[in-house]
Amino acid sequence: MSEREPIPLILTAIGSICATVAVLWYYGYLHIAKPQDALLLADFTMLKTVPGEDYKVSLKPASQVAQCVDGVLVLFDLQQKGLTGVLVDNRKQAVRCLGEATPEAPQ
Repeated sequence: MSEREPIPLILTAIGSICATVAVLWYYGYLHIAKPQDALLLADFTMLKTVPGEDYKVSLKPASQVAQCVDGVLVLFDLQQKGLTGVLVDNRKQAVRCLGEATPEAPQ
């Protein structure tokens, strides 16, 4: 058995990993997040309404305004002009709204 040089194998492995990452990034399967991509606008909690039970909310309104845009609930911050975001759940799924036509699920 002949002994193999380890340097070409190591360089091939590193090159393969770099090429794989580049192809995944090019086709959109890999997204390198930036800090502004994950900016948390504010924390929200849904209050479940039960018929016959009272619930308490503050009289002071929140500093965000929601609007339905293309069937998705978009939040606009009133304190920081130009700061907008899409309301998502804990699995990063957009919250839909009924104000405009909601896209149908693919069948």
